[in-house]
Amino acid sequence: MATHLESTQEILGGEPAARAPRRGAPGRSIEQEELRGISRTVAGIHWLLFALVLVYLVFGGVREDAEEAAAVSSALFIYAALVMTFRHALYRSETRGKIALETAGMVLFITWVLWHTDRLGSPLLNAYLLAVVTSALTLGKAATLAHVAVVAGCYLFLGQTDIEELATLRFVSGFVAQLGPVVLVAYITTMFSADLRYGLQRAQLPSETDDLTGLFNTRGFAIAANRLLHQALRSERPASLLMVDSDNLKGVTGAYGQDAGTRLLRQLASAIQAELRATDVPARYGGDEFIVLLPETPPKGALEVAERIRNVIGASPLPLEGRMIACSVSVGVACFPEDGRSLDALAARADRALHQAKKKGRNCVVRYQQPA
Repeated sequence: MATHLESTQEILGGEPAARAPRRGAPGRSIEQEELRGISRTVAGIHWLLFALVLVYLVFGGVREDAEEAAAVSSALFIYAALVMTFRHALYRSETRGKIALETAGMVLFITWVLWHTDRLGSPLLNAYLLAVVTSALTLGKAATLAHVAVVAGCYLFLGQTDIEELATLRFVSGFVAQLGPVVLVAYITTMFSADLRYGLQRAQLPSETDDLTGLFNTRGFAIAANRLLHQALRSERPASLLMVDSDNLKGVTGAYGQDAGTRLLRQLASAIQAELRATDVPARYGGDEFIVLLPETPPKGALEVAERIRNVIGASPLPLEGRMIACSVSVGVACFPEDGRSLDALAARADRALHQAKKKGRNCVVRYQQPA
């Protein structure tokens, strides 16, 4: 088997590259790359908001009112604790629903702080813009509109407006003037985010995905996998690499033609994808091979995933010309950091393990072993 990742450092220039675009159901790993980038942006906005409120508290915001200062201080502590718990203890995979929940928590925190810092007269009122920007960058138009509506409700709540006053021209004009900047920021950020995402999709999709399966190609895989391995290196967390090879693609293509071989490859790609988590990164490695990076996965877990893939493919024969053609794969496994500390090293050793699986008779899983 040829090694296709020997030039990944040249591709990446030694640094993590830009996130890959989304592409349909088979490419959910591409969407996860996008969500990982979004998640890091949201984390930065959380801590920016925290720092903004902390600076205001420390440098004169509510120091003269001990009760109000205690309320804001408690909110800061709880907010920081919840963010850290949610993102580091409970945040096993990124979803837009979780980001929406974080944004709602941000709005709640801002409202609490404003209630204890002069309400609509507080200089922190524009902190709502951080929540709106978060929604506009990550969640799309509908969710952003919903968050703007929630912010509008918070304005009414903080203003303690009488029902009779709501219908007056003076109130309506003042309310529109207050909320106008929020609506404008939401609109501009949403449009900019949509245009940017569309441009990235158009520019990157042909070069980073495999047309036949919809998975990453080797370039897209190198970009995504190297980023995750950089994170594993920093945190010394485990990761594993699978090399999956069809045992009968050449026979199927020779007996039934190229279209049959294409059908088999697509079936293999779907079967592999179905056994993976949203955070795993699969790719077509070339010809009849696939490669899969499993973040946060020690050797035992990697072997279990590999066996599941092997079993599900073995239990799913390919229907061709009225016959059911048996399918099988051989899988080689290499693990970080035991078997290598770079993508190239792990790929080479997983490939060696795959050779051993072929020598053992195919249709089996072999983990890389250091030469005696």
